Amino acid sequence: MPEVRILVQHQLTEEEAVRRIKNLLTALKTQFADTISDLREDWAGNSCQFSLSVGGLSGSGTMNVKPKEVEIDLNLPFMAMMFKGKIEAVIRERLGKLLA
Repeated sequence: MPEVRILVQHQLTEEEAVRRIKNLLTALKTQFADTISDLREDWAGNSCQFSLSVGGLSGSGTMNVKPKEVEIDLNLPFMAMMFKGKIEAVIRERLGKLLA
């Protein structure tokens, strides 16, 4: 699976950034319950391993909350690569607003 790296800067404490991201993931599970299935997250401190399925396509990755940025490494199936730019843009926009 191809890997996509996304970096989003923030000015928050790591703890506050993690709290906001966890709240966002909880909201996404509810908001997109009919679209996203099997959204799983496994947190260990400021790091998270996650996986999800959208429209029959599965993806996974890791997220690391650092002092000044959030680093996401996302593994996308080849079929989703045509949407890579859109996926990156949406993640950057949502996290950018969330962590502002």
